[in-house]
Amino acid sequence: MNQPLAWITGANGLIGNYLVQTAPRHAPPWRVRGLTRDQFDLLDFAAVRREFQKDKPQLVIHCAAISTVAEAQADPALARRVNVDVTRLLAELAAKVRFVFFSTDLVFDGRKGNYLETDATNPVHVYGEAKLAAEEIVRKNPRHLVVRTSLNAGISRTGSRGFNEQLRLALQAGRRMTLFTDEFRCPIPAGETARAVWELANKNCTGLFHVAGAEKLSRWQIGQLLVQRRPELAAKITPGSARDFPGPPRAPDTSLNISRVQKILSTPLPGLTHWLMANPDEPF
Repeated sequence: MNQPLAWITGANGLIGNYLVQTAPRHAPPWRVRGLTRDQFDLLDFAAVRREFQKDKPQLVIHCAAISTVAEAQADPALARRVNVDVTRLLAELAAKVRFVFFSTDLVFDGRKGNYLETDATNPVHVYGEAKLAAEEIVRKNPRHLVVRTSLNAGISRTGSRGFNEQLRLALQAGRRMTLFTDEFRCPIPAGETARAVWELANKNCTGLFHVAGAEKLSRWQIGQLLVQRRPELAAKITPGSARDFPGPPRAPDTSLNISRVQKILSTPLPGLTHWLMANPDEPF
């Protein structure tokens, strides 16, 4: 009997690559096609429709996105095409099969923190607005699943997609960095995100789930964890306040409450500090 096919968009990205690489372990029933831009461009809607009709995937995990606040802020029209219009097309094509969409903790304004899935959203920048618009499209179909996540760490194909990689590259390039003590997220290793999403997909979970680390950390605290692994970087980071940052608006505390997903997962999601202690040989 032929295995059902799963599409994973953005397979060259951090989470997409982890989903592809971990599929044999976490999702053995599935045959996986990792989609990258060199196969076809998701903005070429005719090509997307043609490939979908040819492959007939029974599951689509949609990771591809403009995934940084700065990039979305610089080109709002492109951010909407990639993050909203492509999502709408894929959700329509996958209307009768399983569909998983990756969203972000940045749909919240960060005034409260410890956000539940039921809390009111209020994005403060283009990236969050586009992701929320896409969420609303996906959630109209009761078969579909939205996963909100936070900062993901890991080793990507390009060496620059994980937040840990971005921070390390900047510091190794000689840049001094100010890391905020008053901006909080729930960072998570991308391998843990992939494990959780495969389990949710395999259990036919639908609706909305927060999938993030079990620990709220400031940017400064995250930097300190990096320094524990790479002490030579300690002199290049200094603490500071997000209030002094001159760029786009920032949400101070978008920490996610993950109690709902923890009740479903066979292995709970860890906090980043605990994960690093338990996995001293894993690159970070």
